[in-house]
Amino acid sequence: MLRSPILAAARSPRTRSLVEHLPPTRAIVDRFVAGDVLADAIRVTHELVESGRKVTLDHLGEDTADRSQADATVDAYEALLGALGETGLARSAEVSVKLSAVGQFLPGDGERIALDNARRICVAAARVGTTVTLDMEDHTTTDSTLGILRELRADFPWVGAVLQAYLRRTEQDCRDLAHEGSRVRLCKGAYQEPESVAFQDKGEVDRSYVRCLRILMGGAGYPMVASHDPRLIAIARHLADLAGRAPGSFEFQMLYGIRPEEQARIVERGDLMRIYLPYGAEWYGYFMRRLAERPANLTFFLRAMATKG
Repeated sequence: MLRSPILAAARSPRTRSLVEHLPPTRAIVDRFVAGDVLADAIRVTHELVESGRKVTLDHLGEDTADRSQADATVDAYEALLGALGETGLARSAEVSVKLSAVGQFLPGDGERIALDNARRICVAAARVGTTVTLDMEDHTTTDSTLGILRELRADFPWVGAVLQAYLRRTEQDCRDLAHEGSRVRLCKGAYQEPESVAFQDKGEVDRSYVRCLRILMGGAGYPMVASHDPRLIAIARHLADLAGRAPGSFEFQMLYGIRPEEQARIVERGDLMRIYLPYGAEWYGYFMRRLAERPANLTFFLRAMATKG
């Protein structure tokens, strides 16, 4: 019941100002975000890699409004990738990129700007020996994002895609992308979508997730199972066994700060576990989606406000 108003608040400048200035907010944000600057991202990445986990880093920002902002985001990714190379972390860490943060919706030729900027990031990733995954945003971006993905894969076949199980179209997108060399992260989806394009009932979303998983595990690509749901994780492991997948031919993914004990358990049993690690000052939209996803996150936030006043 609370998911829709929280997601609406994620786009409200007034609510953003209120939340950002609440005294306990910073401490709560630190649970889900590595920090504001590159040094924070590198420090936490090192800690996660030392614990046996892989990492995908997201320099926070979306809905970029001008070219200079998009250019600054690309510069930040190039600096991040350079730091991963210099520290030896590129063997275990890649980056995730929102195309709206690098110019996808700029007036005029936003898609071409985003493609060129994403290509710059891919060049930087290739230079240090790691990969890039294109994040998926709300359903209005899907066709554009997949189109840019196709163009990037002509030169960088390892660029990863993200598909969202709550969209009605995703089963077919999974079929299209379940080919050799294709890296696909499957998540449930975290945006507020109309019923015409997305399943609304949690049970329907879960069933769609399993159908999509079956396609990806049975295909020739590299599935990335992004879920915190123990039941879906168990189903994914079962489907991997049925498909005869060896360890290392797929991976699990979770968000930083959510279910760390389960993350450790997955590592201990010998499966690959990658953590989605965001950093940067533009944390508000990401933070609000995390609150909307799980009531426990919202309860944690409200309790902190009550106790720290």
